This record gives sequence, C-alpha cells and structure tokens, in this order.
Amino acid sequence: MSAKKETFGKTVGFVFAVCLVCALLVSFAAVQLKPLQTANKLLDKQTKILEAAGLIGMTDGSSTSIKETYKQFVEAKMIDLDSGEFIEGNPDLFDERRNARDVKLSDKPENDIAGINRRSHDAVIYLVRNGAGEIDTVVFPMVGSGLWDLMYAYVGVEADMNTIKNVIYTAEMKETPGLGAEVLNPKWIALWPGKKIFDEQNEVQVELVKGGVKPGNPMEVHQVDGLSGATLTANGVTKTFKFWFGDEGYLPFINKNRGGLN
Repeated sequence: MSAKKETFGKTVGFVFAVCLVCALLVSFAAVQLKPLQTANKLLDKQTKILEAAGLIGMTDGSSTSIKETYKQFVEAKMIDLDSGEFIEGNPDLFDERRNARDVKLSDKPENDIAGINRRSHDAVIYLVRNGAGEIDTVVFPMVGSGLWDLMYAYVGVEADMNTIKNVIYTAEMKETPGLGAEVLNPKWIALWPGKKIFDEQNEVQVELVKGGVKPGNPMEVHQVDGLSGATLTANGVTKTFKFWFGDEGYLPFINKNRGGLN
C-alpha cells in the first residue's frame, strides 16, 4: 500500500514539475517575443497608413523601406474630437482601445450607429506630405461593428477633406471569409479612390449599395458596391463612415481645416 502511495506521489510530483517547467518556458518566450510582436504590430500599422495614403508603391515592400517612407512623409498628430483642435500628447503612446474602456477618457456616443459603445475623447490622425512638403492627404482611423465584431480601418482623404484616396481595413477581424472579410479584397479596395464623403450640404453620403452601384445615378460618386452575401457587414461599413465623419467623429476637425492644413 505504501509503495502505491509513493508511486502516486512521485507521479503527481513529476507532472507538477513538468507543468512548472512548461509554464516558465512559455512565460520566458512571451517576454522575449514581446518586443518583436510590438515591432511587427507597429510595422503593420505603418504599412496600412501608407496604403491608405497611396504611398505604399514608393516602398520596395521591405520593413526598412516602409519605416523610412513613413518617417519621411507621415506625421502623427493628436486631436480633441469634440473641438476638432490639435492637442498636445504623444501619438506613439495613444491607445484608442484602452481609452475607450476608461470612463474618464471616453464617453458613450449620443448616436452610436457604429456600435462602438464608447468613444475616446481624443484621436490620432496622420498628416501625409508630398515631395514639396505640402499636406495632400489626411489618414483617419475608424472603427465600427461588422457582423461578428469590431472592424478597424484607415481612410485616406485628400486635402479637400472630401475625396477618398483609399480605405484600408486591418486583418484583425472575425468577419466570414469570402463574405464580410471581402473588405480585404484588393478588387473591392480598388472601388474607393475618388469617391466623395460629403454632399454639397456637408452631409455624409458614403454608402455601400446592395446589388452594386448603378452607373450614372445622382449618388454614384458617394456609392461603392456592397459585399455579396454580407449585408450586415456592408451596413456596418456604411454606418461606421456616417459616425466617424459626423458630428461625434472627425467633422469638427474637418470643418476647421477645409481651407487647408500647414
């Protein structure tokens, strides 16, 4: 009987030791890999911003080229969403998701058509200069609900604060491949350049159209083909635009800077 207890005790001890060693190895690997993961996340963000600004073609696709191009042409700036004014702060330390979880740094939108629950008081936008040093693009981050979860995107807008250059969604989403995830399809992305966000009354008119845009219709300049079989995701994209380019989003900033940015 004692021999069995001793054998059981040794087995439990061995299992515990193996688990402890594995846990230590996982923790060590996580600590060691964190800087690499952070660097890769930053590189992916810079890549998406360059894509939204139409500058990714100026790189050779390497991480070094992307970082250098971003550093040369892009300037991150913080703004207060309510006033539309530039504010002091470190854009590199800003975390929209963290702020949105903090009741002191965010609030509930009066009209939460984007389904974000809470909106940070502040935001980071990206001013993109051309070779002459003039700002010709502003990249606006936006987030809104798709079918299954929140979807994050960067919208490149020309200096007129109305004409879209590109709309680039990030890959961190739970939308269905072949349906809602088609927002990542280059063919769909190619439909956006040249589309207008606002009409002459300064109302947001961007809309994804189920069944496709009918050429020649009066709203064609604001419309993009919907996502086949993904009506709820497409509606989410439309509502996300209407929220982020409306009064509770970037509209106060846009109204202040339609005359041009320095």
